[in-house]
Amino acid sequence: MPTPLNRHVTRVQAVFDDWARRGRAEGMEQSHGPVARRAFDRLPLDSDSWYLDIGCGNGYTVRWAAAVTRQGRAVGLDVAPEMIARARALSADASAAEFHCGTFPDHPLPPGRFDAVFSMEVFYYLPDVAAAVREVHALLAPGGRFACVVDYYKENAASHSWPDDLGVPMHLLDTAEWGDRFEAAGLTVVEQVRITLPPGEASEPWKAEVGSLLTLGERR
Repeated sequence: MPTPLNRHVTRVQAVFDDWARRGRAEGMEQSHGPVARRAFDRLPLDSDSWYLDIGCGNGYTVRWAAAVTRQGRAVGLDVAPEMIARARALSADASAAEFHCGTFPDHPLPPGRFDAVFSMEVFYYLPDVAAAVREVHALLAPGGRFACVVDYYKENAASHSWPDDLGVPMHLLDTAEWGDRFEAAGLTVVEQVRITLPPGEASEPWKAEVGSLLTLGERR
């Protein structure tokens, strides 16, 4: 009989597989891209860096990183096989890119190796947020940074219906609680900010008014 954890993972996987099949992976890139780029640009990347995107979707930030980390690695991890297939197809020319299908924090990745970890709109789906942030700490090299962006958080009232809309449980944390998760895992919060977009760039009003919450942490 499936456990509650397995049912949760299966439901999230099904949602994102369906989105990939219906072309919504590229729609997510378009809608998330402006905020993702602002967060991504805060990460320390050079030609031999190792980069990881947790919940990479169609791999767009992995391709950004692969353009920089030509002697390093740019890695994408996603729970949805259809998303990973799409990411691999779109990234065929990115020699530094690689993709894995898996359920974070279960993964085949080497600990203490990554200079930068990124996640856009993923961590509130994970069954145990605190354990997931601890695993990011384990993956980071000393001085490495983790940029976590969420749109589903307490201060963004427009997001509060999403669990019912999608039929998927989510963790609703406020800004301070996200910071607490980072600090408890051994990550120093170096920046916490709401990234807002100019009205002409925002696909929904709240993206210009309330914004996406970025928590940027560094491994001590």
